[in-house]
This record gives sequence, C-alpha cells and structure tokens, in this order.
Amino acid sequence: MKPLLTVAILFLTSLCFAQEKIYRISFLKFDGRYVTQKDSADYFEIVSEPDSGSKFFNVAEYYKDRKRKLVGKSSTIEPTTFEGQCATFYDSGKRRSLTNFKNGLPVGDKYDFFSNGKLYLQTDYRDNGDKYNSLDQNFLIKANYDSLGTALVENGNGYYKGYDDKFSYINEEGPVKNGKRDSLWKGIDKNLDITYTENYKDGVLISGTSTGKDGNPVGYTKSRAVPPQFKGGLEAFGQYLGRNINYPDDARQNNIQGRVILSFVVEKNGKVTEVKVAKSVSPGIDAEALRVIQNSPAWIPGTEFGRKVRVAYSVPVNFTLNN
Repeated sequence: MKPLLTVAILFLTSLCFAQEKIYRISFLKFDGRYVTQKDSADYFEIVSEPDSGSKFFNVAEYYKDRKRKLVGKSSTIEPTTFEGQCATFYDSGKRRSLTNFKNGLPVGDKYDFFSNGKLYLQTDYRDNGDKYNSLDQNFLIKANYDSLGTALVENGNGYYKGYDDKFSYINEEGPVKNGKRDSLWKGIDKNLDITYTENYKDGVLISGTSTGKDGNPVGYTKSRAVPPQFKGGLEAFGQYLGRNINYPDDARQNNIQGRVILSFVVEKNGKVTEVKVAKSVSPGIDAEALRVIQNSPAWIPGTEFGRKVRVAYSVPVNFTLNN
C-alpha cells in the first residue's frame, strides 16, 4: 500500500526585490554554467538577506518567465551552500523535489515528483560527509513509483525504473535490496549514445560495461563517473594559481578585490578550452584570471561509463590584497 507522504513545502509569496537587500544575482544555464548575459541564461539565481532571526541567506531561482524554480537557504553568498529544506519546481509551477541539506550536502530523505504531481522517488542520503552526484549511486533507494502511482520499490525492496531528467524514457533499471542496488542493472545514456550493464553487490558497483554505436565494449569499475582533475588534485591547482597569478597593478593601486568566476571545458584529451568570464570583478582582474586558466597544463580528463568525455567546469578565482 502506498504510504502517505507528509512534507512541508516552502512557498515564495512574491517576487519583490525592492523590500529586501540583494547580495547577488547570477545567470545560469541548466547544466550549471554561469553566463554573463540574462538573455543567454536558462534561469537566474538571487541571493538575498536572511529573514529576521535567521543566519542563512535566502536563495531563489527563477525561470526566464519569472516562474519560481527553487526556494532555499544558504550559509554563504557565493557559491551557495544549501542548509535546511530546499524545494524545486517544474516550469508549470508543480513541485519537482524536496531535499534537506547540511553544509551543502543532501541529508536524510529526498523526494522527487513526476510533473503530474505524483511521487516518483524517495531516496535516503546518509549523513556521513560523502559528496553526491547523479552518477554516483551512494544513497539508499527507499521507494520508487511509476507515473500512475504503482509501487515498483517499497521499503527499500523491489525493481527500480529510473528516468532521464525530462522523464522522456527509462534510462536505468534493476533490482533493489535493502535500499541498495543489487545484482544486474542495465541502462542507456542517449547523450553519450551508449547502452550499459552493471553488476552490484550490496550497493557497490563491482563491474560495468558500456557499448557504443560501434559495438565495442568498454569496461569500468567502482564508479560510473570520474570528474576531470588537475594533476595533483585541488591542492596542486591552488598552488598553480598562487604561483602564476600576478595581481594587476591598477587593481592593486585602487584596492580592487573580489572573486572571478570562470567557466571552461576540459576536453577528452585534458586540454582546457572555451575559457570565459562568468562573473566579473574588473577588466584587469578578469584578464589575469583568464590568462592563468588559459595557460593551465592539461588536466586528467573526466570519464563516464569508462569513456572519456568533455566536461564543463566553473571555478572561482579569488583576488585578495593583504593590507
């Protein structure tokens, strides 16, 4: 029997910017990339002052037609570090998801809904500090339903069927035991034009094989996706920036400081391309940040399903003077 779902929903009563202090407005694409022009954005994000008695900043995202896309709280202005309940919405206005956050990570039960309003998926994120993304399945699957409300997984057991982001096709399916993936799973990724099979034991990916249009199989283990990495990791990337950034004289003389956000692509061969300023500080600082990232040595490329892929990135570069 389908359980009753009782959840609290955050509502935004009005879109009135004049009555609150706005700390940041950013323009973004659906893939998370920052853009500089509103007309080229898919949606925009506004971070405003905390409510009375709260220490968390209000975060609101809107589609281009100003219908709400997200409502939540953040402990930081930039980038956002979500705290507490965060609600997302379809462009129709119906709720899309309800998630609780702690230090920017999902914690506890997360609810996803079909566009018709029916519950699609209930997952449980452990409060153990792990990072999560859509391709690393390190969460428990508690319940899964089809669009008519028929239960596929209940109490962490059953046969899961998952959809792509637009709910246009089933992109993965397989058995679930005690909330974890188990035995043989199969799926399709239309963006990469591949099909895949995977073997799990107690939620751990033992092995996977992806097959492209050419019919050649590629094997992988442990994770479906491995993000691009600067050789030596984040610490080495920070050291590279520190060694190579030269603070522009005009910015130093005028005490100009701030955080530039750059977007770029890490190609399949690891080269950094398409470097752009997504959030500007000043012409001199922007140019210096661009120069350093454009001259970056090749990264270790990212992979999905064992195959090298192009990955879009956004990184902040801080310019701070020690007075």
